[in-house]
Amino acid sequence: MKDILERAKAIKLVIFDVDGVLTDGSLFLGDDGLEYKAFNSRDGHGMKMLQEAGVTVGIITGRTSKVVDYRMQSLGIEHVYQGQHDKRIAFSEILEKLQLSPQQVAYVGDDVVDLPVMSKVGLAIAVQDAHPMVLKHAHWQTPSPGGRGAGRDVCEMLMEAHGVLQQTLNSYLQ
Repeated sequence: MKDILERAKAIKLVIFDVDGVLTDGSLFLGDDGLEYKAFNSRDGHGMKMLQEAGVTVGIITGRTSKVVDYRMQSLGIEHVYQGQHDKRIAFSEILEKLQLSPQQVAYVGDDVVDLPVMSKVGLAIAVQDAHPMVLKHAHWQTPSPGGRGAGRDVCEMLMEAHGVLQQTLNSYLQ
């Protein structure tokens, strides 16, 4: 874990996949064609705390969904890339936009489509229930599965590495 926290200290941006990471991967489709997703509220609060701690949060997802736009807007996440079949393109764009090196980025994924970006970042993270190949290529695995606290696990680990977790949590006791 010491090596992971060392890697995490350098992280200035964490990029999350959506389906299978911030959700459990289920897609609920209504008769009207609308898509519904269930997000974990603690993941969302973790993302807000992490942003307040100075780490930028971004999204790169292969699917396109209005509900993702709504959720990310509510969390204050500006860097949202949807419909990305080759996630490396969006990854390059966000690096250039934020003037970051790949070593300053963490990526959280769950399936093989995430591997091209995971293989380039300073900290590759797989959710607990990720595909075995993704688990094999990750630097760290979350204790929780996708959509069930994995996002919060990532946020708290990064805050711990940046030395602000306990102070952030303690602020809720005042």
